[in-house]
Amino acid sequence: MVRPAPTAKVSVRAIAALAFAAVVVVALDQGVKALVVANLPYGQAVPVLGDALQLLYVRNPGAAFSFAVNMTWVFSIVSTAVVVAIIVFARRIRSMWWAIVLGMLLGGALGNLLDRLFREPGFGRGHVVDFISTPWMMPAIYNIADSFICVSMVVFVLLVILGVNLDGTRALSAKQQRAADAAARSDAADGAEAPRASRPVVAEPDPRAPRDGRDVLGHDAT
Repeated sequence: MVRPAPTAKVSVRAIAALAFAAVVVVALDQGVKALVVANLPYGQAVPVLGDALQLLYVRNPGAAFSFAVNMTWVFSIVSTAVVVAIIVFARRIRSMWWAIVLGMLLGGALGNLLDRLFREPGFGRGHVVDFISTPWMMPAIYNIADSFICVSMVVFVLLVILGVNLDGTRALSAKQQRAADAAARSDAADGAEAPRASRPVVAEPDPRAPRDGRDVLGHDAT
């Protein structure tokens, strides 16, 4: 009878960390957006650090950093797919690093998705509130959700490069894998030699010895 493979237990700590990170990002993003809409004049730059950092309230119908402004529905669907995918894969996460990274990504995606679903001009076509302008770095205007999405993607790439898996284990490099394979072959060879060495040595009979019960000199051994 074939037994089913045991399923890995869900890491409550990892899921809690992911959910906490997502909630913090969504709350921060939506809270600051509410303050921007209530207090900043639309389309007028407010210097914070001269030209290096400005607050410029605009509404963006496109993707992050004001790209693809005529594809609002497409990005609403993409954002929904990202949210669903992260929720589905959350059960496999054991690493706290991955939990935090995917939590930030989830929070950023949800922050902008809420704008697209519930802001004007309509459901699924809402314009995202952008207000951070850094002309020295890029011409686009963005928001807190966009920032967390970018940070999470940078850390995502670093975790992949470092070989950190979702379950918290580390993937072996090519050199480490070769060393592990060599050690496994050596252990297998040692295991094969061990039974041979433990067998008792049986002395072979002397072909010159008589077979009728007499010793070598011909005397009767009895």
